[in-house]
Amino acid sequence: MASSTTFLVLAALLALLAGQVIASDPSPLQDFCVADKDSHVNVNGFVCKDPKDVKADDFFLAANLDMPRDTTSKIGSNVTLINVMRIPGLNTLGISLARIDYAPLGENPPHTHPRATEILTVLEGTLYVGFVTSNQANRENKLFSKMLNKGDVFVFPEGLIHFQFNPSPHKPAVAIAALSSQNPGVITIANAVFGSKPPISDDVLAKAFQVEKKTVDWLQAQFWADNHN
Repeated sequence: MASSTTFLVLAALLALLAGQVIASDPSPLQDFCVADKDSHVNVNGFVCKDPKDVKADDFFLAANLDMPRDTTSKIGSNVTLINVMRIPGLNTLGISLARIDYAPLGENPPHTHPRATEILTVLEGTLYVGFVTSNQANRENKLFSKMLNKGDVFVFPEGLIHFQFNPSPHKPAVAIAALSSQNPGVITIANAVFGSKPPISDDVLAKAFQVEKKTVDWLQAQFWADNHN
C-alpha cells in the first residue's frame, strides 16, 4: 500500500514538473541555437542555424537603447522590444528585454504577455504600475499596484493583465523590462477587444460589458494605437 502511495505522489510531481516545462520556453540542449530565419521548416521557435555559419553578429544588435524614443502617440508611450526576431542568438534562451518610454501622463495600457513573466526597473521618473489576478476563489480579480520611483523594481506574473502609467504632467519616465521568453508576445486589451479584424460582434461585446451597442460601435470605430516597435 505504501509503495502505491509513493508511486502516485511521484507521478503527481512528475506531472507538475512536465506542466511547468511545457508552459515555458524550451531549454537549450546545446551552447546556442541561433535562429535560421531562412528555413521553411516550422517548429516551436526557430530551426537552428548550422554552428559553422554562426557569427558574433548573431548575438548582437546596435539597439541604441540609450536614446529616447518618440512618445507622441495617443497613449504617450513607446515600447522597444528586443526579442528573437531582432537577435537570432536569443533562440531557445528564454529571455528578452524592452525599453519603455513614457511621455508626461503617458501609459503602457493594460496588456498581457501570454508567454512571459516580466520584471520592470524604473530608470527615470515615476510610474504607477499594477497587475490584476485571475479569478480567485472569492470570484474577485484583485489589483496589486504600487508607485515606483527611480531604481525601483516590480514584477508582473506571466499572463496577467498589467499596466504602467506616468502620473507626472511635466516629466517623462523611462523603464527597462526583462521578460522570461525569447518571444513573449503582447495582447493589448483594448486593441484586442475593440480593434480586432474582423470586429467582434457588438451584440457579444454589449452583453459582456453591459453597455449599449452604440457605445460598442463607437469604441470599435476608434484608432487603437500600437505602441510597440
